[in-house]
Amino acid sequence: MGKYTEPAEQLLEKIGGSDNISVVTHCATRMRFVLNDNDAADVKAIEEIGLVKGTFTSGGQFQVIIGNEVASFYNEFTKIAGVGDSSKDDAKQAAKQNMNFLQRMVSHLAEIFTPIIPALVVGGLILGFRNVIGGIDVDQAQDGMQTFADNSQFLQGLYDFLWLIGEAIFQFLPVAITWAISRKMGTTQVLGIVLGITLVSPQLLNAYNVAGAESIPFWDFGFAQIDMIGYQAQVIPAILAGFVLAYLEIWLRKVIPSVVSMIFVPFFALIPAVLIAHVVLGPIGWEIGSWISNVVYSGLTSGFGWLFAALYGFAYAPLVITGLHHMTNAIDLQLMSDFDGTILWPMIALSNIAQGSAVVAMIYLNRKDKQEQQVSVPAAISCYLGVTEPALYGINLKYLFPFFAGITGSAIAAVISVGTGVTANSIGVGGIPGVLSIQVAHILMFCVAMVVAIVVPFILTVILAKTKIGKDAYERLGKR
Repeated sequence: MGKYTEPAEQLLEKIGGSDNISVVTHCATRMRFVLNDNDAADVKAIEEIGLVKGTFTSGGQFQVIIGNEVASFYNEFTKIAGVGDSSKDDAKQAAKQNMNFLQRMVSHLAEIFTPIIPALVVGGLILGFRNVIGGIDVDQAQDGMQTFADNSQFLQGLYDFLWLIGEAIFQFLPVAITWAISRKMGTTQVLGIVLGITLVSPQLLNAYNVAGAESIPFWDFGFAQIDMIGYQAQVIPAILAGFVLAYLEIWLRKVIPSVVSMIFVPFFALIPAVLIAHVVLGPIGWEIGSWISNVVYSGLTSGFGWLFAALYGFAYAPLVITGLHHMTNAIDLQLMSDFDGTILWPMIALSNIAQGSAVVAMIYLNRKDKQEQQVSVPAAISCYLGVTEPALYGINLKYLFPFFAGITGSAIAAVISVGTGVTANSIGVGGIPGVLSIQVAHILMFCVAMVVAIVVPFILTVILAKTKIGKDAYERLGKR
């Protein structure tokens, strides 16, 4: 009998047997099931299996947290269960059968942005480093106040060089978005890339220069003129254009004979898509994006900004549970484009830190529970580095009171952040390293908010653990 045979047999039995499994796959730490009947799974019994560190349901998938051993466990489980190996795409498609309209929409948005998040995070770190060497004035003795870059040719060269990457990620963002859409829709990815390039081509007037331009160049067709405006860093126009190209290609593949499809499908899909993008979707998407960013920015900077901040700080972690947090990526990017920074993203980083601090409090409270330490310690580290799911599902939601301590601390920290105008240059690592993405003028107040996000959830979790709420949670989990 192998190491994973017994827990695999237990999981198969408690999940409802092979007949209840529609699709199963795994990610870095979790088994992902699409079940025919979710109610047939005995969640409490599954969580009592020694190898299992927690369960949750998200995006139509029942997920079982195993940890770093998940790949080996998965191989043993599928062998015992007699279920075939399924790809993550298969799992996503099957899971959508269990989703409502809003969940499907959020899932689509997540599938667009998830592949490009690594680039956005890298871009945020690069802009943060440029902040440090090119934006902070320091006393250089007889030369007075200068930045590090002003005082060092090497750092000046590095500052200029790093913008090459920052520009590629953020100004040329539409290219990544249209590629991600073609990838998600299963259409020709290189056409998505070409479409994105036509939105940011150097021959177009840069989107950042439109407001101050004396005149706007145009294509003259005799009977009509089309403004030659670029959509650098614009999100909505790229999303709309990407879907038009994808659906055009899908439709054309159905009506054009396969023998000539390689020639005519790309031709009749790309040219109309580019034309529609510049004539219709670009201007409309620009207006929609500007409206959304203006509403969010006005709400955050108004007299009631503190209330908006408190609600958002309180609600962000619950949004992660529902998957709705993926929608904030588009808003953040639009704010960056329209206002040269985002007030929203710092609150996300603070929320992640707050949930991690609640886990740290649980590590302290349960310091004698070696089994739980195996889940809580990695979860806290992960949370502080911007990935909250292990902390939320493995610890905080299981006990509940640390979860509420976390969102309370997050709300207070968010009020401080918004109240003092803390702004990030870009999306970055959504945890403690997120300080690198904050604009230089706001780093000190972000650090103050970050201390609040660390201290308040920790203290509140320890206090709640001693109340009836905490005692009931321990008793419910059989910890005391």
